[in-house]
Amino acid sequence: MDAIERWLERAAPDVLLMQETKLADEDVPEMPFRMAGYELLHHGEGRWNGVAIASRLGFEEPVISNFGDGPVRDSRRAVSPELGEEDFDPFGEARMVSAVTGGLRVISLYAPNGRVLDSVWYEGKLRWFDRLSRWLEASADPGQAVLLGGDFNVTPTDDDVWDAARAHGSTHVSERERAGLARLRAWGLVDLYRGWQPASDRFSWYDYRAGMFHRNEGMRIDLLYGTRSIAHRVVWAEIDREARKGPPTPSDHAPVVVDLDAPGKPFDAGWDAALARIRQRTRPR
Repeated sequence: MDAIERWLERAAPDVLLMQETKLADEDVPEMPFRMAGYELLHHGEGRWNGVAIASRLGFEEPVISNFGDGPVRDSRRAVSPELGEEDFDPFGEARMVSAVTGGLRVISLYAPNGRVLDSVWYEGKLRWFDRLSRWLEASADPGQAVLLGGDFNVTPTDDDVWDAARAHGSTHVSERERAGLARLRAWGLVDLYRGWQPASDRFSWYDYRAGMFHRNEGMRIDLLYGTRSIAHRVVWAEIDREARKGPPTPSDHAPVVVDLDAPGKPFDAGWDAALARIRQRTRPR
């Protein structure tokens, strides 16, 4: 919560999408959001996952969670801290919430990780992406203002990976996962960040291990996809690298920001200075 409060003050977004809150709905700290001027929607199961939307623009009905397929499990009642293969069901997890705010249908998403290729978790991830596409195709129209954002746990292309050869053979870069994203784009969604920022050296996620952040060895798996009516309104887009540093203790993800219609509160995302330092360190001697 400390990190969120700092970032709300830093960037002052009208709408904030959050994932992996790891809270049940009744345990969400709503008061800090209200004091900052935001209404909050949360969909959570208690110990894992969890998605939320905070907005200064208010919410309109209907609010939809879990693709409208009914309640998810209560993970606080789980016996073991790690579910086994036979227990994995991505549709029993809190990974999707949607509402209308500011004239946009906004959907906060937290895709399954997939863990290992060809595992039950990987196949479940593919089924989750198929359900997302089918829900979108049945409940929305590409002519509407629809925005999907969150941790998709997939890189759209090799340009979104620090080193495609080193990442090859793992999740987040496989053809079947990327096909799930391609299906969303084929329906009528545009990668809002990539449409504004073509540079292939800016990432949203970095492993905590081995100094990968400081070497800029990351992936762009946190995405904002919007219909074309939204894409035409983009005036700025950035990944806030500075927010990945902390303090307080940061997430392994960095916020992805898109401004529509007019520039929002300015902030220095830190890319120019960071990339210059990295080039200086890696320059042949």
